Amino acid sequence: MTPEHISVGNAVDGKLGLSDLRMDPAVLAHQAVVAAEGGNPQLAENFLRAAELATMDDDDVMNLYEALRPHRSTAEELEALRISLENQGAARCAALVEQAAQAYARRGLLR
Repeated sequence: MTPEHISVGNAVDGKLGLSDLRMDPAVLAHQAVVAAEGGNPQLAENFLRAAELATMDDDDVMNLYEALRPHRSTAEELEALRISLENQGAARCAALVEQAAQAYARRGLLR
Protein backbone atom coordinates (compact mmCIF):
# COMPACT_ATOMS: atom_id res chain seq x y z
CA MET A 1 0.00 0.00 0.00
CA THR A 2 1.32 3.43 -0.87
CA PRO A 3 1.67 6.17 1.77
CA GLU A 4 -1.28 8.12 0.36
CA HIS A 5 -3.52 5.10 1.07
CA ILE A 6 -2.68 5.17 4.75
CA SER A 7 -5.61 6.98 6.30
CA VAL A 8 -7.89 6.75 9.30
CA GLY A 9 -10.71 5.62 7.00
CA ASN A 10 -8.66 2.72 5.63
CA ALA A 11 -7.61 1.76 9.14
CA VAL A 12 -11.22 1.78 10.38
CA ASP A 13 -12.33 -0.23 7.33
CA GLY A 14 -9.67 -2.85 8.06
CA LYS A 15 -7.80 -2.16 4.84
CA LEU A 16 -4.47 -1.64 6.63
CA GLY A 17 -2.34 -4.41 8.04
CA LEU A 18 0.61 -4.32 10.40
CA SER A 19 3.00 -4.39 7.47
CA ASP A 20 1.47 -1.12 6.22
CA LEU A 21 2.34 0.56 9.51
CA ARG A 22 5.79 -0.93 10.11
CA MET A 23 8.60 1.55 10.67
CA ASP A 24 11.39 1.57 8.13
CA PRO A 25 14.70 0.48 9.70
CA ALA A 26 16.49 3.34 7.92
CA VAL A 27 14.15 5.89 9.52
CA LEU A 28 14.78 4.37 12.95
CA ALA A 29 18.54 4.43 12.34
CA HIS A 30 18.29 8.11 11.38
CA GLN A 31 16.37 8.81 14.59
CA ALA A 32 19.22 7.10 16.46
CA VAL A 33 21.68 9.54 14.92
CA VAL A 34 19.48 12.47 15.90
CA ALA A 35 19.16 11.14 19.46
CA ALA A 36 22.92 10.60 19.76
CA GLU A 37 23.67 14.06 18.40
CA GLY A 38 21.16 15.44 20.91
CA GLY A 39 23.07 13.87 23.77
CA ASN A 40 20.80 10.91 24.40
CA PRO A 41 22.83 7.73 23.74
CA GLN A 42 20.33 5.49 25.55
CA LEU A 43 17.52 6.59 23.25
CA ALA A 44 19.84 6.18 20.27
CA GLU A 45 20.53 2.59 21.30
CA ASN A 46 16.80 1.95 21.67
CA PHE A 47 16.21 3.22 18.14
CA LEU A 48 18.97 0.97 16.81
CA ARG A 49 17.44 -2.07 18.52
CA ALA A 50 14.07 -1.06 17.09
CA ALA A 51 15.63 -0.93 13.63
CA GLU A 52 16.74 -4.54 14.10
CA LEU A 53 13.29 -5.56 15.30
CA ALA A 54 11.63 -3.86 12.33
CA THR A 55 13.23 -6.41 10.01
CA MET A 56 11.83 -9.39 11.94
CA ASP A 57 8.60 -11.30 11.63
CA ASP A 58 5.92 -10.10 14.06
CA ASP A 59 5.71 -13.52 15.73
CA ASP A 60 9.47 -13.51 16.34
CA VAL A 61 9.25 -10.09 17.98
CA MET A 62 6.39 -11.19 20.22
CA ASN A 63 8.30 -14.37 21.15
CA LEU A 64 11.30 -12.22 22.07
CA TYR A 65 9.19 -10.04 24.34
CA GLU A 66 7.60 -13.10 25.94
CA ALA A 67 10.99 -14.75 26.50
CA LEU A 68 12.29 -11.64 28.27
CA ARG A 69 9.51 -11.56 30.84
CA PRO A 70 10.71 -12.66 34.30
CA HIS A 71 10.36 -16.37 35.07
CA ARG A 72 9.49 -17.22 31.43
CA SER A 73 12.83 -18.54 30.20
CA THR A 74 15.72 -20.66 31.36
CA ALA A 75 19.32 -19.54 30.93
CA GLU A 76 19.65 -22.08 28.12
CA GLU A 77 16.57 -20.74 26.32
CA LEU A 78 17.86 -17.19 26.54
CA GLU A 79 21.25 -18.29 25.22
CA ALA A 80 19.56 -20.01 22.27
CA LEU A 81 17.58 -16.83 21.64
CA ARG A 82 20.75 -14.75 21.79
CA ILE A 83 22.43 -17.00 19.23
CA SER A 84 19.37 -16.87 16.98
CA LEU A 85 19.35 -13.07 17.10
CA GLU A 86 23.08 -12.96 16.31
CA ASN A 87 22.48 -15.23 13.32
CA GLN A 88 19.72 -12.89 12.11
CA GLY A 89 22.09 -9.93 12.24
CA ALA A 90 20.40 -8.43 15.31
CA ALA A 91 23.55 -7.96 17.37
CA ARG A 92 22.11 -5.21 19.57
CA CYS A 93 19.04 -7.26 20.45
CA ALA A 94 21.29 -10.26 21.09
CA ALA A 95 23.40 -8.19 23.49
CA LEU A 96 20.23 -7.08 25.31
CA VAL A 97 19.15 -10.71 25.74
CA GLU A 98 22.61 -11.55 27.09
CA GLN A 99 22.43 -8.68 29.58
CA ALA A 100 18.92 -9.72 30.62
CA ALA A 101 20.03 -13.32 31.16
CA GLN A 102 22.85 -12.16 33.42
CA ALA A 103 20.56 -9.85 35.41
CA TYR A 104 17.85 -12.51 35.68
CA ALA A 105 20.40 -15.05 36.95
CA ARG A 106 21.60 -12.60 39.64
CA ARG A 107 18.07 -11.77 40.73
CA GLY A 108 16.57 -15.26 40.57
CA LEU A 109 14.23 -14.39 37.68
CA LEU A 110 15.02 -17.36 35.44
CA ARG A 111 12.57 -20.22 35.07
